[in-house]
Amino acid sequence: MVHAMLFAGGVGARMKSVDIPKQFIEVDGKPIIIRTLEKFSRHPLVDDIVVACLEDKIDYLWDLIKEFRIQKVVSIVKGGASGHQSIHNGLLEVEKFSKPDDIVLICDGVRPLISQELISNCIENAISYETAVPVTPSIDSVLESKDGVTCCKNYPRNEMYITQAPQGYTMRKIMWAHSEAEKRGIKNPTSSGELLIELGETIHIFTGDRENIKVTTPEDLILLRSRYYYKSFKNFAREEFEYGL
Repeated sequence: MVHAMLFAGGVGARMKSVDIPKQFIEVDGKPIIIRTLEKFSRHPLVDDIVVACLEDKIDYLWDLIKEFRIQKVVSIVKGGASGHQSIHNGLLEVEKFSKPDDIVLICDGVRPLISQELISNCIENAISYETAVPVTPSIDSVLESKDGVTCCKNYPRNEMYITQAPQGYTMRKIMWAHSEAEKRGIKNPTSSGELLIELGETIHIFTGDRENIKVTTPEDLILLRSRYYYKSFKNFAREEFEYGL
């Protein structure tokens, strides 16, 4: 079976939205998290969905799921103080009804442009390799700084990649990683892939999609809204041409 585990337990501080967490911001009439959930709900290989959400937004999210008729969501659990803790809470829920060889797709709830092809590729790679992390080549040079003022190291750009989501794993592999993290005192890795690397594991990467943006900053939100505005404009222009309006 294939399970999707979306985490949306953050408040989105970098978005600078004081009124509403970023995952609930509306874009073209739908909250971002609903648009993300739709992509997994519509995929024929995804069997069910678990969401880790802000505790005080769980009932609200259930209402949205009913309003927009999102299928396959079987559980919403309380998120944690960090992304890693939210993922952990979600995985513990998935573990209740999964088998060790099942695939789990871990994704932040703010990737509304994720494609069906990318989800399929992630599932296929996870089945083959137990780990599957989509990446895109870095188009910028990467420097390292310990203090944010002086630079101590540069990295070859052709060896640098940007990680994306969903990241796919067998339940056996990812639950082992979370158990080991607890034993070794690893508390807040940036992503599941980075957790496995920190544990000394090699992860399998495959080609992601630059369109698959994570909505994190106000600039990301502007870009996302422009995509939907452009799509609406194209549809309107086509109708004008077809019907002579």
